Amino acid sequence: MSYTEIFGLTILISAIFGALLFSKLFVKAGRQSWEAYIPVYNYVVLLDIIERPKWWIILLFIPVVGNIMIIILLYEFLHVFNYRKKRYAFFTIITLGLFLAYVNFDKKTKYIGKDNDVILKNVTSWTNAILFAVVAATLVHTYVMRPYTIPTSSLEKSLLVGDFLFVSKFHYGARIPMTPLALPMVHDSMPFTNLPSHIKKKPFQFPYLRLPGLQKIKTNDIVVFNWPADTLKTMWGDNSGEFTYKPIDKKTNYVKRCVAIAGQTFEIRDGIIYIDGKRSIMPDRAKPQFNYKIEFKKNINPSTLLSAYKVREARRTELGVLFNLDEENATRIKNNPNVKSVERVIKPKGIFNKEVFPHDAQYPWNIDNFGPLYMPEKGATVDLNEKTIPFYRDLLKRYEGINFSEAGGKYYVNGKAVTNYTFKQDYYWMMGDNRHYSLDARFWGFTPFDHVVGKPVFIWMSWDKDGQGIGNKIRTERLFTTVGGSGKPVSYLYYFFGLLALYIGYEVFKPKKEKY
Repeated sequence: MSYTEIFGLTILISAIFGALLFSKLFVKAGRQSWEAYIPVYNYVVLLDIIERPKWWIILLFIPVVGNIMIIILLYEFLHVFNYRKKRYAFFTIITLGLFLAYVNFDKKTKYIGKDNDVILKNVTSWTNAILFAVVAATLVHTYVMRPYTIPTSSLEKSLLVGDFLFVSKFHYGARIPMTPLALPMVHDSMPFTNLPSHIKKKPFQFPYLRLPGLQKIKTNDIVVFNWPADTLKTMWGDNSGEFTYKPIDKKTNYVKRCVAIAGQTFEIRDGIIYIDGKRSIMPDRAKPQFNYKIEFKKNINPSTLLSAYKVREARRTELGVLFNLDEENATRIKNNPNVKSVERVIKPKGIFNKEVFPHDAQYPWNIDNFGPLYMPEKGATVDLNEKTIPFYRDLLKRYEGINFSEAGGKYYVNGKAVTNYTFKQDYYWMMGDNRHYSLDARFWGFTPFDHVVGKPVFIWMSWDKDGQGIGNKIRTERLFTTVGGSGKPVSYLYYFFGLLALYIGYEVFKPKKEKY
């Protein structure tokens, strides 16, 4: 369903609701019955009757936020007609408005006006404050900024496990919620349960729409997005055909580095990324890590090097002891007098890994030697044939909003045979800096723009679960630092404390107004 169709349906429902729920009540409140039949305007009149600001009409039509506002408005609208118990609002909701229709047509219903003392008795000031705090927080969380926690080491060195981030929604443009019937400020499940936090049936979803952003995604930006694969059953060689559906905005949140943007050609040669045939220049804060095979001159315990060089990941394999290192740490360990050799472990070109995209033997790629692969760009056209279809089959089936099928070596879009296809949106390649310990695009493929959530901008807290004692668990040097930029991150924590002290001092010592 398009937004045009949703708008038309909203207008129709608003008119019907006005006739069934408001028409006679408006007259009893001193208004005209025809005002109940005019879509949107009837809610402006309702706000006037319950003595609430008319600008609340905006909140009423904002997805998710509107769910909370309708409960508030229903309670107060019933209140002015002497239905002053909270259960009446509950009855209206569970009967999908039928109870309010009964009140509307009941000849005994009388308008008695608003009594703030009764409202305060039934709905405490704390409850009122919490409801509006939730509304405000939901607006910020959905359209401005949202918190995010780093759960894995895929961006180690740039972002650490235990970093708490603020993710900007407005840099790339805030996405309108696609699941309007959902609990505010929670993701795909209710806290402490496995129950869904939303109604995921397609008739109850909005189409994709994004507000204008401040900038476009640039190569090597760190990006938070909804994981396109959604379920491991679409990967790892599983051919069961099983698929766990989730709306786009309720898919699992991931954070990776966007190493290639739409229109670019991406390639990995011996672990090094190339864009359009040229070696990609990584930001100075990015520290790509690889597995290195360490050989020792004498029998020593490898674990002694872990703490000495702050290595978080190491394991024993048939190749020997493998350390996960960036180039700087690899050089330092190589200079250790007890170390005989340090060698980066790379899968040679031509060694096929079926778990790696596009999971097709005619492209014998692996995580260290991959591509070249074109990143689809909105408006660009590609040929569809046996050579290209492994790249675009999943994309056409899942992300382009078309009916794609294959039969007898031919390709069909919405039932029509085609030999090429023009993309409707941009696609990106999301990878972790931790090259050998990252579940990323090398396994699932492209990330469409409609899956992009936002841009991490700020680290407000960083918690090291392996730290000894509270003083070592909080990484103070990372508090109040920016995610982007170059050079060593600078903490703005003391600036924050300074501003906070000035504010407290002002509040304490500002001149008191005399009371008359």
